[in-house]
Order: sequence, then C-alpha cells, then structure tokens
Amino acid sequence: MTVKWNKTKYKGVRYREHPTRKHGVKKDRYYAIRYQRDGVRIEEGLGWASEIDPKDRKHWTAEKAALVLAELREAGKGLKEGPSRLSERRDIEDKRRAEEQAQHEQAERDAITFDKFFTETYLPQARSDKGKKTVVHEEEIFRNRISLELADKCLKDIAPFHLERLKKTLADKGLSIRSIEYTLAVVRQVFNSAKRLGAFNGENPTAKVKFPKPDNSRMRFLTHDEAKALLVSLKAKSQDVHDMTLLSLHAGLRFGEIASLTCQDVDLERGVMTIRDAKTGSRYAFITPQVGAMLKERTQGRPTDYVFQRNRKDGGRLTKISHTFFRVVDELKLNEGIDDPRLQVCFHTCRHTYASWLIEEGADLYTVQKLLGHKTNVMTQRYAHLSENKLRDAVKALGQAFQREKETTTAGTIVELPGK
Repeated sequence: MTVKWNKTKYKGVRYREHPTRKHGVKKDRYYAIRYQRDGVRIEEGLGWASEIDPKDRKHWTAEKAALVLAELREAGKGLKEGPSRLSERRDIEDKRRAEEQAQHEQAERDAITFDKFFTETYLPQARSDKGKKTVVHEEEIFRNRISLELADKCLKDIAPFHLERLKKTLADKGLSIRSIEYTLAVVRQVFNSAKRLGAFNGENPTAKVKFPKPDNSRMRFLTHDEAKALLVSLKAKSQDVHDMTLLSLHAGLRFGEIASLTCQDVDLERGVMTIRDAKTGSRYAFITPQVGAMLKERTQGRPTDYVFQRNRKDGGRLTKISHTFFRVVDELKLNEGIDDPRLQVCFHTCRHTYASWLIEEGADLYTVQKLLGHKTNVMTQRYAHLSENKLRDAVKALGQAFQREKETTTAGTIVELPGK
C-alpha cells in the first residue's frame, strides 16, 4: 500500500493521514520533517497529532514540527546550542525523563518511614515467608519496642545513634539482654528487606551497632550416677525417650539430629552414624556398644524410615522431646533449688554431659570439638575448665612423684655423725 504524503505551509514539514483513526474531527496526522545535514538529506518522523510530545506535553501540529525543524537547523549551523539531529533531541529527552523518574523514585524512597515500610511491605511479606508465631512475635516487638524510637522516622534518616538510644530505652524499661538483641535483629531484617526491594539504598545502620550478647550457654552436665538414675527412670516410663537419651549421652547428638536419623544413616558394622545436614554441616558420630545394641533393634525398617518415629501410623519425624523426659527430671529433683536456666537439666544437657565425660577420660578440646560437630573451637571452650582440671591433676601427680623420689633418696643416704 502506497503512503501518500501531504505538504504543509512550512517548508520541510509534511504529514500523512491515518486511514481510519481520527484526532478530533479530522483524520489523525503523522508529521515528519526533512532537512540537510553534512550534505545528506535526512527525514525523521515526529509523531501523530493524537500523541503528546513529552518535552512540552503538547500535541504534535504542523507549526510545532516547523519549530523543531528550525531549532535543529540553527543548531546544525552553530547558531544555537542544542542537538542538530532529531535522534539526538530524543536521546536528550529520554535521559532527562529517566533522571526525573529517578529523582521521583528517590523522593518516594526518602519519604518512607519505618512504620510505613514495616506495616505495608515487610509484615505482609513476612506472613507469606515465616511461621505464624514468628510474625505475631515480630509485630508485637515493633508495636511495643521498635515504634518507641523509630516509627515516624524515615528509613534514610535512621542512624546508629537512634539504635543506641533504642537499646538504652529498652534497657531502662528492664528488658533482658536477649530481648534487646532480638529487637535489634528485627530492625536489621527490616532494613535488609527494604534494601533488597529497593525501598532503601543506604548502609544498614545496624551494621555499626554492637548487639548485646546474652550468656545463654548451658553449663550443667550430669554425673555418672545422675545419668544412670535418669536412664533407669526413663526406661520404666518410655523406651523411646530412654533410647534417645542414651543416644545423646553416648554420642553427643542434638535432639534435631536424633529426630532426623534414618535407618540408612546407621552403619552398625563400622560403628558409625552419618549425621546429615546438621547445624554446622554433616559429620560422623561413633557408636558405643550400648548404643549399638539399642540401634540394632530399631533399624530393621526401610532405609528411609526414621529411627525414632512420631507414631507407628505415619512414621513421621519427631518435632520435640516427649514431656516424659521433663517429668522424670522433676521426679529425680535434678533441678530442685536451681533458678539459673543455664544450670538446669534439659535434653541438651545430655550432649554437654557427653563432652564432659570425654574430657574426664582424657580427650583434648580439639577431639571434643570434632565429635560435637562444632565448626570452630569457640563453643568447645566452655569445657576448657574441665581440661584445665585434668592438666592441674597431672601436674599435681608429677609433684607427688618428685616428693616420693626425694623421700626415697633421703632415706637411703648415710649421714656421718661428728666424732665418729
């Protein structure tokens, strides 16, 4: 189909009509300009009359096309600063629009308050990504703690100073170190989320704030007599809980590692268990004769069956230790008169007991670190005092040996008396 171009009263400006579409009462017109540049004839289209030029927000007309053509000609002759080609003019306009858009988006980001982002973006996302209890807890933390200092502040304006002030406010209200640490962790997650979603492009202010670190490390371990009494009482009430406790005492496994143990992870012939995807990565744990006898009865199922199952009907994975364990601990009065949670017996105490027994039998801290699956020796250092006791006993024994040698030597020496 041949396109028919029509002249206008402006030299170098022409148009063609759309066959059906109209702009107002007339058919829509597409305007183009023609001009010479460096001896080459150039023709470039401008746009339809129904369209708006983003530069001045006006519709295209023959008169407007003529003004653009005049500007390009003057720039081409050096009589006026600016683009000498329509393509250059469009590039400049595109760049200007992009800068305006970026400025507009930045202004929107700069205006976002912590409250607005948390309630409108972070919280809805958390509801789809996190557990219900976690979301409820974080919402309560924001409402009762974070909002005290940060709610009405723009994300871009929040500095480490504000977080230090938040720490002091919470401490003055009597919150525990752990509660303050968790509060700052939520603030950190909010800023990380804002940065990931493009609502914030600065440095996370929590990076320059020192998080208070509570000493929640468990320090209690059982004596051999306490462990024996615990196992005897558990066996009378629940074989499953007894066997899980035995496994933790003899192999140092966490409850989650015991719950995840499958039949295919147990190699009775080699005397090892494969602990898969543990807290610090997979590792091997070794089987004592007592544990081997127990596991022999429990690993008769399919390779993928859990060694300890939630119930016989669906064979699912356990999620927590039975309350039977705690009832027996109470009956044996292992926590009687002990208020410090770090010194109270819980299931994890069995893992610490395993480590303490290893050291009592002469194992060094590096060996204990590897058997427990600690990535570094930081966690293992809590048992250092037990190792020091062994060293102290060794030095004491050496001193006693020297003393015995001295006494023997003195007793066997003949002393000449004067006058003899």
